[in-house]
Amino acid sequence: MSLGSNIAKARKAKDLSQEELSVKVGVTNQAVSLWERDEAVPETGRLVRLAEALGVTVNDLMYDREGCGWELKSPYFDAEHMYTFVRTKAVSEGWNQVLSALPFMREKHRGQVRKGMAGETYAVHPLTVACHVMAMGIRDEDVIAAALLHDTVEDTGTRPEELPVNDRTRGIVCLLSYNTYDGEKNEIKPLYYENIAKNPAAALIKCTDRCHNLSTMADECGRGFMENYIRQTERYFPPLLETIRNVPEYSNAAWLLKNQIMTLTEIYKRLV
Repeated sequence: MSLGSNIAKARKAKDLSQEELSVKVGVTNQAVSLWERDEAVPETGRLVRLAEALGVTVNDLMYDREGCGWELKSPYFDAEHMYTFVRTKAVSEGWNQVLSALPFMREKHRGQVRKGMAGETYAVHPLTVACHVMAMGIRDEDVIAAALLHDTVEDTGTRPEELPVNDRTRGIVCLLSYNTYDGEKNEIKPLYYENIAKNPAAALIKCTDRCHNLSTMADECGRGFMENYIRQTERYFPPLLETIRNVPEYSNAAWLLKNQIMTLTEIYKRLV
């Protein structure tokens, strides 16, 4: 299918008229008509806005998904299965913090969803990060509990003192939460990453979090966001990876995280 056909298909799926879509994108309805007939092509900025208005990615509009014969599947694992896996492991290991963090995290993120086609419950993200940390051989209960709670303070309005964990775990979560810093998010980024780089456990979780976000980015984000995310990753994550590499018990994790981050960023640089 052509770009125009993909635009028309996505518009109809959203039950929008050409005129309604034109208002959302900020163009005339004649422009939308020309796009759908493949008599004109939207400029890059309009294409991103068009994808957002239609609830799809730029790649969905640009490429012939049907012609390639691929079946698009959810990139996420089942949240309940991961929850049970982590809980079972925590019971066997006597990880009381993890057992407290699990239901707390799930309740605080209740009703939130991940962006993108799959629309999965948000809890799938911290559960995936925690499972990845465990899969890399980390058995530090504080780190696993912090992985589960790493977005709770920033995204749910939870106060640090409400977290059902010890001071070390709470401190890791605070380092990973932008809203524990004063100032706008973009202004505090250098200090935010500088502080994380001083704490190996926080650096480990942040890099694992970035791996998961990168692996699902194509399902969620437009080209402009992807380009910015790649630049941020290349700027801020090498010091974090170095911090992890310098901790003997994190040596295997350091190699895996560096490989994953570098591989994903290079793939996206070639695609966008």
